[in-house]
Amino acid sequence: MIDYADIVQRQRDYFNTNETKSIDFRLKQLKKLQALLNKNEALFYEAIYADFKKSEFDTYGTEFSQIYDGLRNAIKNVAQWAKRKHVPTNIFNLPGTSFIVPEPLGVTLVIGAWNYPILLSFSPVISAMAAGNTMVLKPSEIPSNTSRVIAQLINSNFPSEYLVVLEGGVPETTEILRQHFDKIFFTGSTKVGKIVYEAAAKWMTPVTLELGGKSPAIVTSDTNLKQAAKRITWSKFLNAGQTCLAPDYVLVDEKIKDEFLDHVKAHLLKYDYSVQKDNYVQIINERNYHRLTALIDKTKLYYGGETDPGNRFIAPTILTNVTFDDKVMQEEVFGPILPVITYKDLKQMIAKLKSLPKPLSCYIFSDDKKVQDQVLNELSFGGGCINDTMMQFSNPNLPFGGVGASGMGNYHGEWGFAAFSHNKSIIDKPFWGETALKYPPYSNTKLNWIKRFLPRS
Repeated sequence: MIDYADIVQRQRDYFNTNETKSIDFRLKQLKKLQALLNKNEALFYEAIYADFKKSEFDTYGTEFSQIYDGLRNAIKNVAQWAKRKHVPTNIFNLPGTSFIVPEPLGVTLVIGAWNYPILLSFSPVISAMAAGNTMVLKPSEIPSNTSRVIAQLINSNFPSEYLVVLEGGVPETTEILRQHFDKIFFTGSTKVGKIVYEAAAKWMTPVTLELGGKSPAIVTSDTNLKQAAKRITWSKFLNAGQTCLAPDYVLVDEKIKDEFLDHVKAHLLKYDYSVQKDNYVQIINERNYHRLTALIDKTKLYYGGETDPGNRFIAPTILTNVTFDDKVMQEEVFGPILPVITYKDLKQMIAKLKSLPKPLSCYIFSDDKKVQDQVLNELSFGGGCINDTMMQFSNPNLPFGGVGASGMGNYHGEWGFAAFSHNKSIIDKPFWGETALKYPPYSNTKLNWIKRFLPRS
C-alpha cells in the first residue's frame, strides 16, 4: 500500500534543502525531461494508439510539439523569469529600493486529463519544474497504457523526492487529495474540479483549475464562409471532438445557414475521417460512447450519425434546427457532434450567451471590426480567436485558462511559471535618512506633513 503522506513529506524535506531553487538545477531537470521524452516517443505512440487509436501524426502534432515548445521556451527564459524585478519606490519609503522575488511554492500536485494525456500531464509539470518546485504527477487512469508509460519513464529516471508519478483511479486520487500540497493544478471536468477545490480548501492550498464548458463559434453573414467552415470542422473533429477548447456548437446567421452547412459537409467529405486514415480516434471508453450516442437526435440529423459500439466509433455528426432547450445543449458535448443553431439578431444572441455559464473559449468569424469588438467586449470567456479556432492554445505568450465555471488561473510560458510561483514583495532600506513622522509622539504637525506626502488626490 502506498504511503502518500510519506511521499509528500519526503518531497517537502527535499524542497527545504533549497536544491530545486537553483537555476542551474532547474535547467538540468528541464533538459533531462526533454531528452527523456525525445528518446522514448515511440513508447508513447504505441501506448496512446492502444488507448484510443490516436495516430503518430496527431500525437506529435497535438501533444509532443506543444510539450517541446514549452520546454524550449522554459529553458530559454527561466533565468529571466526567476530574476528579481525592481519596481519604483514611493516617496514615503525613501531612501530605499523595492523589488519582487519570484519564489517556488513548494510541493505541487498536477492532475492530468485523459483527452490529451501526454500534453496535459507534462505541460503543467514543465511550468512547476521551471518555477523550482517538487512535483507529484497523477495522470488520468482512463488511457491506462499511456499512464503506465508515463509512470515507468518518470519513476525510473527521476528521484521520487523531486518528481514522482502516482497512478490509480478515484480511490487513489481521493487519498492523494487528502495530503497537504502547496499548489494543486487540475485539468478535467467542472464536476471533478469542484471536488479538487473543496479538498484544497482544507489546507488553504492555491489551485489552478483548467475545466471546460460549452464554447460557441459565432458565424456572421459577412465572413469567408468556406474558410470559417474549414477551420471549425478541423477543430471540432480533431481528436474526435474530445478537446476542451473545441467549438462545442455553432451559432450561424440564418441567412447563410445553408451555405455554411454545405461547406462543412464538403470539408467532411474531403477529410474522410477514419481511424484507418490516421486522422481520427476512438471515443475513449464505453461510458463516453454511450453518453454521446444518446445526444444524437435523429430528427435533427443533417450529416453523419453512424456509430459502431464494437470500435467505439462515432462518425462526425452535424445536427441542425437545434435550440438551447435540446438535450445536446444541456452539457458539454466533448465528442464529434456539432449542434448548429441559427440566429436573426446578433445582439439578442449575445444577450442569450450572457445568461449562460462562462465558456473556456469563444470564436467569432466576422470581417466586421465592430462585430468583433462587440463580442470581445460583451462576452466573458477564457480565451479565443477571431476568424480561427483553438490556435490561442499554441501561442506560449498567451495565458491559457478559463473563467467562472470554465476554470480559474492560467498557464503556458511565463504565465505557467507564475502559476507555480509566489511573488514575494521586498523593500530594502538603509538605516540612515529615516523620517520620524511615523513614530510617536504624534502631533498635528506630523499629521500635516503626512497629508502632504500622502495626499487624498
